[in-house]
Amino acid sequence: MSEILDIETKKKRIEANLRLEDVDEVPFLIEVGPMHMGTREFYNNPDAEIKWSEEHTRKREGVYDYGFPNIKPNQGINIIAAAFGCECKVNDEADPWVTPLIREENAEDVYKLKVPDPVNHPVFQKAWEHVETLQKKSSIPLRVVNVPSPLVTASLIWDYTSFIEATLTYPEEVHALLEKVTEATILYVKEQFKRIKNLYSISHEMWYVPREAGIRVSDDTAALLSPALYREFGVKYNGMIAKEFGGIVVHSCGNVTNVAAAMMEIPGLKGLDFTIPQVADWVKVRNAVAGKTALWLRHFYWDHMGDENADLVEYSKKLLDYFGRKGLFIQTSTRTPEEAAALGEKLHKALSK
Repeated sequence: MSEILDIETKKKRIEANLRLEDVDEVPFLIEVGPMHMGTREFYNNPDAEIKWSEEHTRKREGVYDYGFPNIKPNQGINIIAAAFGCECKVNDEADPWVTPLIREENAEDVYKLKVPDPVNHPVFQKAWEHVETLQKKSSIPLRVVNVPSPLVTASLIWDYTSFIEATLTYPEEVHALLEKVTEATILYVKEQFKRIKNLYSISHEMWYVPREAGIRVSDDTAALLSPALYREFGVKYNGMIAKEFGGIVVHSCGNVTNVAAAMMEIPGLKGLDFTIPQVADWVKVRNAVAGKTALWLRHFYWDHMGDENADLVEYSKKLLDYFGRKGLFIQTSTRTPEEAAALGEKLHKALSK
């Protein structure tokens, strides 16, 4: 059995890899069980969140990888949209859902929206109370609370399909909304950094992503845009956030083939995070980003369901061979702790020099 890495060694290797320095092993991360979300069980329930985190840590005790104990303050990706006034509904299936405020018929209402107070708005106050209680009840470090990109928040405030169409038919109104959302996002993240005393990561995902990377945002709307539209509505506003925090890591689910090159134009970009089984053209993505910025590639066990011959080790090795090891991070998962322990040993052999 491989010796489990100590936390400082993990941090140093991750930080070096982020800077595109040569490392002996591609850092990899193995989560155990299904995706952990802000369902009714965990949303604003610090005791349940702490219990889940402690249990997940125990499940991973014998796993060789680059993760270490942390707590996710589950508030969902819709938090900023809710603060703008979207009705938020907690549920048992996924992160809280919100009801949009804007559609084509009332596009001019974007000008009436007010940037929410990051300290005193009730939605944010709930989040800060949750963070404070987690910190009082546990010494385990916290991830940041979910940070959506301006595009994602805007597509929640403005009905999703109508918003995508509006980038072509109502560009002025879309820009007006994105200006307000970007300001709100910056204020929200600043408040988090003030309040979280024992910060694990600038990401709400399990990876340790150091403060030097700025902030990580979820930018899933990007995959539906053309390169030109992403340059107009994505690059500018993500760049504003990167300037404020000294960098940005951008995640997007979906087929990012067409926007990967445009993402590289974000000023202050420190890394990209893709759900790689969803990407249709690996060649375009490799040519655009590989070796030029840190690259987190995720593939979970459920991404391979239906493929009886799927092998998480071989798939991970394929990623290494195809995208190169410079700045590469690989994230995966298993159903059980036993599977995770076995997978960690195999990945250690496959991803080391």
